[in-house]
Amino acid sequence: MDWCHYRFRSLWTLPARPADVYRALEQAENYPHWWPQVREVRPADERSGTVRIRSFLPYDLVFTARETRSDPVARVLEIAMSGDLEGWARWTLCPDGPGTRARYEQEVDVRKALLRRFAVPGRPLFRLNHALMMRAGQRGLRTSLRAV
Repeated sequence: MDWCHYRFRSLWTLPARPADVYRALEQAENYPHWWPQVREVRPADERSGTVRIRSFLPYDLVFTARETRSDPVARVLEIAMSGDLEGWARWTLCPDGPGTRARYEQEVDVRKALLRRFAVPGRPLFRLNHALMMRAGQRGLRTSLRAV
């Protein structure tokens, strides 16, 4: 087992139409406004930028995100990640009654030296850290969508 390799999946139920959720998620530079753990997004060009995140545990992760898929018809957004995290992340949206079900998938290898050093004993905490971040993101996006 590679202790530095992670696969995550989260399902969010959101109170807005898929098109509205898609518009919110495709504007990554606005994530820090509604997702507390996304501390900074600095665009580099139209398809990439630098992202800094920090959840409950006291460390930042910094990576470059490069758009690999942006399909409003299929309602899929996908990025490639490099830096402290190496891999990909994807949002897939579908109608769920009057709202939207958003599936988030991520597969990454951790490259940050500190986290690699504590890979085995820290793994449960790192997974919890991610879960807390995702829960806060869902709450923040729900609130943001209701305000629109």
